[in-house]
Amino acid sequence: MATVAFIGLGVMGYPMAGHLKSRGGHDVTVFNRSGEKAKKWAQQFGGAYAATPGEAAKDKDFVFSCVGNDDDLRAVTIGENGAFQSMKKGAIFVDNTTASAEVARELDAEARERGIHFLDAPVSGGQAGAENGALTVMVGGEQDVFDKAKPVIESFAKMVGLMGPAGAGQLTKMINQICIAGLVQGLAEGIHFGKQAGLDIEKVIEVISKGAAGSWQMENRHKTMNAGKYDFGFAVDWMRKDLGICLAEANRNNAKLPVTALVDQFYKDVQIMGGNRWDTSSLLARLEKK
Repeated sequence: MATVAFIGLGVMGYPMAGHLKSRGGHDVTVFNRSGEKAKKWAQQFGGAYAATPGEAAKDKDFVFSCVGNDDDLRAVTIGENGAFQSMKKGAIFVDNTTASAEVARELDAEARERGIHFLDAPVSGGQAGAENGALTVMVGGEQDVFDKAKPVIESFAKMVGLMGPAGAGQLTKMINQICIAGLVQGLAEGIHFGKQAGLDIEKVIEVISKGAAGSWQMENRHKTMNAGKYDFGFAVDWMRKDLGICLAEANRNNAKLPVTALVDQFYKDVQIMGGNRWDTSSLLARLEKK
């Protein structure tokens, strides 16, 4: 059993922290900007809660975070009452936020100066993956640090892989989002085309999902897309944040992402339609707008 802190109890962090306690059997203390949510988590899972990130992280073996963006991450690590100020020497900070590779490298360097360790470890699998403890975790950092943290991370994951040095986890998550963007747009266009052609979409998907066109998105989202329901997972606002990170990194490394840039604008159209909190499959709603 390890002593663990978890910072950020959103739709992902709340169940992830829960698995660290219930499945992993670790001693877990949580922090959330909304203290009531932290108190609720502690009551539900039998852990403890703290008033600040620094208080939560004090003397812990591992400190996890899952917050909104680069600025939020800096605030809970190196900001006032941040976790880095109170972490003991040799402790490991595992960041599950989807953020930039730049901030991952920055915090890795800061952690080294303080005698602690940092892993950027963004996740994929959405809210369902977090609730089921079946996330995929892409990690950047040193091998020996990863080896120590992996058994703890596995409390909420089905796959944990070291991608390379600091920032490599975030870069891998960018690839994940780039691939998803194109897949969802292709699926939306396919369903739209099928409807316009008067085909039975269920029959179509039953057949083509068993061939080269098959994907997780097709298997898990086609029914709700066909029904015009878009409240099943990762929100458009979050996807636009992620694609913005991808496009900014592409600008730095001279990668060409024409489809990703186009789909990002399609998601902007969905936001204009009022679909900020719809899930990413709502690209179909844009095509079906009259």
